[in-house]
Amino acid sequence: MWNKPHLLNALADLLILAAAAALLAASAIWLVRVPALPVLVVVFAEPLPHTRQAEVEQVLPPALKGNFFSLNLDAVRGALETLPWVRKVEVRRIWPARLEVKVEEHRPAARWGEGRNELVDTYGAVFVAVPSADELAALPLLYGPPGTAAEVLKYYSEFAERFLTVGESLVQVTLSPRLAWQIKLANGMRVEMGREQPKAPVGVRLQRFIEVYPATVAQQAVRPTVVDLRYPNGFAMRVASADKGK
Repeated sequence: MWNKPHLLNALADLLILAAAAALLAASAIWLVRVPALPVLVVVFAEPLPHTRQAEVEQVLPPALKGNFFSLNLDAVRGALETLPWVRKVEVRRIWPARLEVKVEEHRPAARWGEGRNELVDTYGAVFVAVPSADELAALPLLYGPPGTAAEVLKYYSEFAERFLTVGESLVQVTLSPRLAWQIKLANGMRVEMGREQPKAPVGVRLQRFIEVYPATVAQQAVRPTVVDLRYPNGFAMRVASADKGK
């Protein structure tokens, strides 16, 4: 072998590559274990409207273990996602000693049931949090069987859009355990929609009512307390007695 220069050159190249690999491995181990290069700054990309600084300071420090290279980003993300208002977290390193955190908070679209502090976000997910009194008062109330929040929110949006065309707003939508729909308007009127019917879907019955609303309900001296849209070809109205409660 000693009189074969090409073999010697190849062996030398292999030794150089092995030495370089060993050096890189040692450097990587040193970078991970060295107590230097700590993360000094955690920056949040955007203000957090609902999440308080005290909450962040409570859950974040235990997740900030290690240095800039060894820090577990999944642990940081997981710690922040335990907070009530936090929906999604993205974390990235910025050399030499910074973490940038991008937090997407839940955006409440409605209250879900009563007495449990449950809210529905714009994606239809249920979460538990306490909004401000003003924010809570502005949210509609939704009811439904477990696992139906996204569906109820979708129907609420459709119902609200149609009633908006006649100047009315919704305060409550309920899906019963028997899958019957009920609507309550801000003016106090209750609309019984019933279940979906193959020949008269909920949307068709509601649209028919909306089309005649200005000439019927809106013209009543006393608004009906209940409108029943469960009929396939019409609807019924009930008006509270004028002397009720006397």
